[in-house]
Amino acid sequence: MNSTRILLFAGGNLGDWAIRYIREGDWLVGVDRGALFLVRNGLSPRLSIGDFDSVTAEEMAEIERHSLDVSACDPVMKDLTDTEMALTWAIGQKPREIVLLGVLGSRFDHTLANVHLLGKSLQKGVSCRIVDERNEIRLVNSHCELSQDQFTHVSLLPLTMEVTGITLRGFMYPLEDATLRIGDTLGISNILVEQTGTIEVRTGQLLVIKSKD
Repeated sequence: MNSTRILLFAGGNLGDWAIRYIREGDWLVGVDRGALFLVRNGLSPRLSIGDFDSVTAEEMAEIERHSLDVSACDPVMKDLTDTEMALTWAIGQKPREIVLLGVLGSRFDHTLANVHLLGKSLQKGVSCRIVDERNEIRLVNSHCELSQDQFTHVSLLPLTMEVTGITLRGFMYPLEDATLRIGDTLGISNILVEQTGTIEVRTGQLLVIKSKD
């Protein structure tokens, strides 16, 4: 695993906040229309990938001119979403971290599928999170540390049928060796009261969602 951070820009909710998220040395990957977002903000994606069914021929030419590499596929004859193709490529680079931007949007099916994709990185031991202007989402199966920042609330939702051994430290509402099952809302809208909080999980996969109104 190397020290690289890879940022994937998909075609969902994006804005100036996403550009400000970029740090020097980051690898930028444009996913379908997310590639157009990058090039129109003066950035050159290391890779632009997808079926590009959401861009015109002129926009595609623009993406090709400003990308270091382009991987295009047929919009019908494929088994994976554009975001999963991009994430699979990113995991293969063995980076320090992958950040998914523009993967939350108006299509709930795509949004939910993208949240589920966090499990692919977890299985490979690669740190991965979803970020937008109001949310940060990660998937935990052992230990997680959170720091106070602009996100005021922390919610915990099981992604597997059951998550056991949940212990919270540094939160307004602590838990000790608790169990959450699909459908439980006990973990919604907690608040960090210390500068750093910890989440421990014994079994299962737990979504940790930091958010602000």
